[in-house]
Amino acid sequence: MGNKVTVFGSFVVDLMGRCPHLPAPGETVKGSVFQMGPGGKGFNQGVAAHKAGADVTMVTKLGSDAFAELALSTMKNLGMNEERIFHTDETETGSALILVDENTGQNQIVVVLGACGKITDQEVESLADLLEESKYLLTQLETNVSAVEKIVDMAYERGVSIILNTAPVQPVSDFVLSRVDLITPNEVEAEILTGTKVHGVESASTASDYFFKKGVKNVLITMGGSGVFLATPHKRGFLPAYKVTALDTTGAGDAFNGGLTAALSEGKDLWEASQFANALAAISVQRLGTTLSMPEREEVDAFMKERGKGEWILC
Repeated sequence: MGNKVTVFGSFVVDLMGRCPHLPAPGETVKGSVFQMGPGGKGFNQGVAAHKAGADVTMVTKLGSDAFAELALSTMKNLGMNEERIFHTDETETGSALILVDENTGQNQIVVVLGACGKITDQEVESLADLLEESKYLLTQLETNVSAVEKIVDMAYERGVSIILNTAPVQPVSDFVLSRVDLITPNEVEAEILTGTKVHGVESASTASDYFFKKGVKNVLITMGGSGVFLATPHKRGFLPAYKVTALDTTGAGDAFNGGLTAALSEGKDLWEASQFANALAAISVQRLGTTLSMPEREEVDAFMKERGKGEWILC
């Protein structure tokens, strides 16, 4: 194992239905498959990083209900550290209603955050010793923003490298951006946050300039099935996606971010780590579900050995 990673984020139970097409407003569509499983952007990313070999401590908040037991049993089965999970009797564990088009793999999602949307300042402050031991903090925007702002500030003060995945997209303060070492929006999130429509390398580079002006140190924009754009202070490049048949794209971004953080934690640079994450995400979209679709490290290594690591196109 490499350097310690703290993943701070959401847990929700995914309630997924597959159907021949996504319904229009007012339309009822007969589905073909239903699946219930653990999810949430934070939890997905934590599991992806853990299964990829990182030394992960997952931080989230659960209610006192059956859905909470699903989180804890999943972590136990995977051998994950459960010591920093917060609990409350005041609200339910989060849930997500997911519809997946079985022909295209595209999805629609409604998330009800529940407990992980009510993480208190005191709970975040209790993580000070964990951050002291951590090299990386990976977080998203699927918990209450006040908790994200506080954990980012605490990590920054302790010299922890901060990775911010801007999903689900919402305004991010200049205060937070100025502390971020790596920001990882997808192309839609990048457009909403920067005002630049991202549809290729040139526009992705322009969007990256916006983040650099806000104090972000490195920018990585995932662009779905086309690939990944990475901008560092001295180099920019595009990494094409692997060509695979997608069964379910739900959680692809989470797979990428978890894999990226795992690779960084073991000493890979951003360019190498992105290649590893690209492969991990390519495996995940060929499977149903989110947390359950995250591959083991051995699978990623075998995939890259067979398909190659991918070549960066410098811009």
